[in-house]
Amino acid sequence: MKTLLKRLVSVTASALMCITVLSGCTDVGRVASPVPTEAPADLSGIYVFIGKDIQNPYMQKVYEGFETSCSEIGVASLYKASEAATPEMQIEIINELVSRNVAGIAIAANDADALEESFKAAMDAGIKVISLDSAVNASSRQTHIQQADPEKIGRELINSAYEITGGKGSVVILSSTEQATNQNLWISYMNKEIAENPEKYASMPIVSVAYGDDDLMKSKTETQTILQNPDIKVIISPTSVGMMAAGQVLKETGSDVKLTGLGMPSEMALYIEEGICPQMYLWNPVDIGYLAGYTIDALVNGTITGAVGDAFSAGTLGMRTVTDDGVQGSEVMLGDLLKFDKTNILDWKDEY
Repeated sequence: MKTLLKRLVSVTASALMCITVLSGCTDVGRVASPVPTEAPADLSGIYVFIGKDIQNPYMQKVYEGFETSCSEIGVASLYKASEAATPEMQIEIINELVSRNVAGIAIAANDADALEESFKAAMDAGIKVISLDSAVNASSRQTHIQQADPEKIGRELINSAYEITGGKGSVVILSSTEQATNQNLWISYMNKEIAENPEKYASMPIVSVAYGDDDLMKSKTETQTILQNPDIKVIISPTSVGMMAAGQVLKETGSDVKLTGLGMPSEMALYIEEGICPQMYLWNPVDIGYLAGYTIDALVNGTITGAVGDAFSAGTLGMRTVTDDGVQGSEVMLGDLLKFDKTNILDWKDEY
């Protein structure tokens, strides 16, 4: 199998180096070789990462890690994403990949349930399927890559807002899409933290959730609307696109509203240094993609099936074990949250 894949890389995969529009979506591949002008119809053996949308820099960092692991394994990789973060466009991509005989798919899903029919068809065709960052339901994949404990993420984000405001003032959450499984799970744990500690958060309610759809301009518009409420003291954005948009608006307007959430150090360093975003969190998105590549390979080679208790080697990340995800499926955990503030942002801003 590996010999066949290496032949594919050297003979036909150069088309994947170009950006080509297929079914209204975008292919970005990174495999070195000579020239065809169109991607081959048969992509047998290739591992594919499907991002939420093509503009999202976080998704591009995830693919960097995915591409690196695939290169180490000796398999061609492909990045596909659509212009908008919708499940309908991801369904188009999945159906196309099934027809083109890929070996494995990793997806950051725009909806937990809407992709089920397409992914069941993919798995019936022998394609290995995993989700990462934002999960599909357990029936739609073999396993999920979990970036960090969702409960810890949610509780940490609302506690961060408390630390910034001293527990005084209203909070708005600037999320991605209404269907984003990871965002909704983190938000549920923010609300649970407040419900379990009513005295602590008595003067710091979450008043609303706004949705920027992981689109920079829409997220900026939502932030401008948020600022019309004088009671808002802090915005929590558990998405890197929302963080960037909110940071830009807060700087442009000179607002006293503060920002926290999940952001990329390279994008948010200025806002942290200027005090607009006193602190934020993330994991390494490159590592998520890297772990996904090795997870798909372990599934393709039969090292694991995605069952709880399975173990496999994930390259430089070491041995990983498949665990129970608590919702009738399984997951592979990447690690803990990293906190970024003025004390360490300069050490991280050139990393990702």
